[in-house]
Amino acid sequence: MEKSIRILIVDDQVNTCKSLQAILKKSGYHSEYTLKAEDALERVQAGHFDIVITDIRMPGMDGMQLLEELKKIEPHLMVIMITGYATIKSAVEAIQKGAYDYLPKPFTPDEVRVIIERASERILLESENILLRRQLQTHSSFANIIGNSAALRRVFEMIQKVAGGDSNILLTGETGTGKELVAKAIHDRSRRREKPFQPINCGSLAEGVLESELFGHVKGAFTGAVFTRKGLIEVADGGTIFLDEIAETSSAFQVKLLRVIQEGEFMRVGDTEPVRVDIRTIAATNRDLENAVGRREFRQDLYYRLKGISIHLPPLRERLDDIPLLAYHFLEKYRDRPVERIDPQALKALQAYKWPGNVRELEHVIEYALSMTEGNVIKVTDLPREFLTRMADRATAQDSWVSSPFNKAKDEFEKFYITHILKESDWNISEASRKAQMFRQNLQQKIRKYGIKVGDEREGKKEES
Repeated sequence: MEKSIRILIVDDQVNTCKSLQAILKKSGYHSEYTLKAEDALERVQAGHFDIVITDIRMPGMDGMQLLEELKKIEPHLMVIMITGYATIKSAVEAIQKGAYDYLPKPFTPDEVRVIIERASERILLESENILLRRQLQTHSSFANIIGNSAALRRVFEMIQKVAGGDSNILLTGETGTGKELVAKAIHDRSRRREKPFQPINCGSLAEGVLESELFGHVKGAFTGAVFTRKGLIEVADGGTIFLDEIAETSSAFQVKLLRVIQEGEFMRVGDTEPVRVDIRTIAATNRDLENAVGRREFRQDLYYRLKGISIHLPPLRERLDDIPLLAYHFLEKYRDRPVERIDPQALKALQAYKWPGNVRELEHVIEYALSMTEGNVIKVTDLPREFLTRMADRATAQDSWVSSPFNKAKDEFEKFYITHILKESDWNISEASRKAQMFRQNLQQKIRKYGIKVGDEREGKKEES
């Protein structure tokens, strides 16, 4: 089956062109060739090519000049330089000028396949990157609620259904699942959207402070009350009040809140005159309120008032398909240098994690990885230590990783990973570099760094047979 990648071969030697074309055809790639760099330039301008393979030494316009002109026309075009031993230095210079890689002469079919497959995967990753960014734009209308999983689409549908009404809403879900974002999305789609949206975290304030913040106080109500102050409920009149961690409030506070919901009135701290308001209440909790009612830890009458409509927000571990979208969203949010993408292995590690802190934890992880990466791609080894540990656990690696310093754990993971990839590839370095999506030269450097004995392993295999 022919692959969608289109390749143009440029070499003044027709035998080289035909040889490359035959290798590519066997691997399912469509290719064309030309003997002149000037003609190649015209073809790229006139038609769509994904990869150009060009010799460096050619009469007239040479490969280096062609590279420079191609990059002006198509900055993202993959250009692979064909080079003999004598022009290796020129190939390195070409990579510095934007070439993707170089192909040494004489080349083997395996070397051609590995480099083209790696380049093709890079092109597909770039396409996925563009698609992810388009999806981010498509799904940004819900106040930064990012995702396209079935579980999250059900939440979006509920938001659309309930936003236009005036019922109180109870949001349930684990910490970090985005309950405040959902509350804000409901408010922004309601008839109250021109009025204030006032959030407050009930669990973060002492009871006296919480009452003063919500209900306000009059001058002289307590020490330090030097003037009368409106509370958030009064400020939100006509709009929406969002009460996060509602389960953490006391029974006495719940009685006062019940009056606001039932009667539409309350009293400022220290006052004797009620204040009337028209508000919509959205409450949220990460606890099971029904069980709390059964244990008499939460008032039953308030529970049923709050639970006019209930929306459950799924934990991140139940919406794994959303992790790449979210990861790229946070990549765009926090990057302060040209980090272009997240390596597929890193995305797999993110999707293998349980995420006890949910979306909020993922946000911190991507921010951390951006500060750790040294290139333009976030790799597994740029992720926090718990991901290296998880990868090690999944691969049944040694327990010593868990208690090692981060740099030591990182090195041990790399050694384990490269050894594992080499074994999977039957110790074929070209095949291993393709699977690892690494340059062959980089893989060889890692093999030398960690003292991995590729030759010894091959000999061992021969003796066994």
